[in-house]
Amino acid sequence: MLARSARNALPRHALKNPYRFRGCLVAKKESTRHQGLATNAQHHSPASTDDRSLVALFDQPGSSSMRSPFASTGLFGHPSLTHPRGLILLAESTLVRAKLLTERILRARESREELLKVVKNLDRLSDMLCGVIDLAELVRNAHPDRVWMEAANHAYETLCEFMNVLNTHVGLYEVLKAVLSDPSIVKTLSPEAYQTALIFWRDFEKSAIDLPPSERQKFVTLSSDILSLGRQFLENASSPRPPASIKASELSGLKDNGMGVRLQLQARFTKRDLQVYPGSVQAQMIMRSAPEEEPRKRIYLAANSSTPTQIEVLETLLRKRAELAQLIGRPSFAHLTLDDKMAKTPENVNNFLETLMDHTRPFARRALRTLAQRKQAHHGLSSLPVVQAWDRDFYCPPDPPAPPIPLPPLTLGTVFMGLSRLFRHLYGVSLRPAESAIGETWHGDVQKLEVVDENQGIIGWIYADLFARRGKAQGAAHYTVRCSRRTDDDDEAGDLTLEGEEHMLVESKKFESAKRHRLPNQEGVYQLPLVVLLTEFAKPTISRGATVLEWYEVLTLFHEMGHAMHSMLGRTEYQNVSGTRCATDFVELPSILMEHFLNSPAVLSLFDADSTSTVRQIGNHHSDPCHSIDTYSQILLAAADQRYHSPAVIDPSFDSTAELANLHNTRGLIPHVPGTSFQTQFGHLFGYGATYYSYLFDRAIASRVWEKVFLENPLDRSKGERLREEVLRHGGARDPWHMVSALLRMPELEAGDAEAMREVGRWRIEDEVGVSGRH
Repeated sequence: MLARSARNALPRHALKNPYRFRGCLVAKKESTRHQGLATNAQHHSPASTDDRSLVALFDQPGSSSMRSPFASTGLFGHPSLTHPRGLILLAESTLVRAKLLTERILRARESREELLKVVKNLDRLSDMLCGVIDLAELVRNAHPDRVWMEAANHAYETLCEFMNVLNTHVGLYEVLKAVLSDPSIVKTLSPEAYQTALIFWRDFEKSAIDLPPSERQKFVTLSSDILSLGRQFLENASSPRPPASIKASELSGLKDNGMGVRLQLQARFTKRDLQVYPGSVQAQMIMRSAPEEEPRKRIYLAANSSTPTQIEVLETLLRKRAELAQLIGRPSFAHLTLDDKMAKTPENVNNFLETLMDHTRPFARRALRTLAQRKQAHHGLSSLPVVQAWDRDFYCPPDPPAPPIPLPPLTLGTVFMGLSRLFRHLYGVSLRPAESAIGETWHGDVQKLEVVDENQGIIGWIYADLFARRGKAQGAAHYTVRCSRRTDDDDEAGDLTLEGEEHMLVESKKFESAKRHRLPNQEGVYQLPLVVLLTEFAKPTISRGATVLEWYEVLTLFHEMGHAMHSMLGRTEYQNVSGTRCATDFVELPSILMEHFLNSPAVLSLFDADSTSTVRQIGNHHSDPCHSIDTYSQILLAAADQRYHSPAVIDPSFDSTAELANLHNTRGLIPHVPGTSFQTQFGHLFGYGATYYSYLFDRAIASRVWEKVFLENPLDRSKGERLREEVLRHGGARDPWHMVSALLRMPELEAGDAEAMREVGRWRIEDEVGVSGRH
């Protein structure tokens, strides 16, 4: 396809953005694992001017604004984007230019010179459209003005509609086929250009491009049905479940005396059973603290219930996906989805999951025994009881993630200072507050940062929209509004022109020209990356002071900045493989790896503006026994995702509930509860169909990279440069297996075969690997 998603949204359990095909993995955060920590003394220079400016920028935004009172512009510095109408005009102008470039590509077979430029021009076409689509995607999720949001929706839908036409354009496919069928032309392509061409080729084939017209129309119909069913499925997944009826007498002995007493008084006053809705504060409190099993069981049953219609929507979605895959010659939707991922095949995914399951099961069983012993003691039983699904939160209540060593309160500015110092150690890159003009940002809370390389100067920009507000998209996300790519060989002079339509091209050409920069010590002219970070942190106030982050929020920020630096340090000639535009089961590696740095005392000492002292060693802490249970549960969900996207769904007798029950009862730890059907709430089945394993996969690789490369000295510049040069700069332009094997010095991984998948499955899955490295 010509459009490649650059958004990495990170809800806490898995992977991808349903718009366009290469999105992000999404992940559940696990509790911080406490370990004994030892390190050599680490000395750091006192805070620089830029360090102190970062602290002031985020901790005192009202008094430290970097906005110029004398300059005004449009969004992201584009003069035409001062008004919502400007975004619509930009989309219309881009559409005209894209059609002209499409015509040029379609005529490429008229000369060899033009055939040599086809891959570059396809990438230019993709960048031209994605540049506005990604901008519109950000605006419609972040802009507080409804008129701007409506304009962004219009621009987004207009260009995506044209993108869908291109993705099934037989003429473009035939031109690319002519290029890849000519050995003399293929020899002229750089490895990166050839990789980009193969990506276009595979994605065209996935769109049934070489089928007869009638079957191609069936493909289009199935695709439309899948999109519609997916939307229904997601609506069903988030719809409220029916309440559970709870008697007041069943709430005696609640650990939470305050709310527990109020609930009991409410029941006595109304003389009725309480109607407790799953997901409510009351339901969560009962699941965590009701000593009686029955109310917890009823809430669990209510929370995991489904209507026949909800189940039918999911199973129809799965069936149509399988039909679409088989229409274009694949055995299943999983086969179709995985052939351009690191895993390559469903068999390889199952090899990974089976090995990982076998490796994790002993730890999870020991943890489950701990829960059974707690239940035994609670009820005074003579033998170990069975731990049921509704027991988990009661006997292992969730503790908020905590840092591995005691730390003073961390303000948002302090964490940004620590991030900048860390990047300076690893890559010679730092963050610097930058002045923005009036109108350059979509809200007064948004702060602009320059990413500065010590040798090349500014290499990109980050716009940080970090504070919660009404109407803003929920969760944390990284948006690549602009990718890096080389532009000095674009040959725009060779594009066709429409007589009398020159005025329609003006806005698009101005938009493109504003993105180009020549960096010192770098051949060629590149458009520099521009990313946006969205989070929902509390805004600092005069009365409350600076924003103090909870530890899970620090983890979130480090994760998102891992994506941002992947975008910033990526330097490819083609935008289609730039930065985070890479395989779904590879894209989370840099961001998960960033979280591991928070387990190093040397890194944590970077949060202290003036300290030159050592962070002291601390002793071992008991780890949460539910951690391995939760990891094992996630492995089971990944296995269910594979079964749901296997050829089995075509069978008329396929029953998604029976499949999930069988998986839990044969491979699980906690028995399936009859009458429940959690799969209708497993929203990632739509956005991450057949790729839910990816976050587990990247967690395993990130843990191994941390242990083998960074553990002993996480601030070593040579190790940072190794990560930058062997992984981050290449984006999706190199085979990820080659990058991982080079980084780990494990040539046996390079083939990326079934044994390589099993090898990764043998690595310990751990979000938090202590500095001691003991496993």
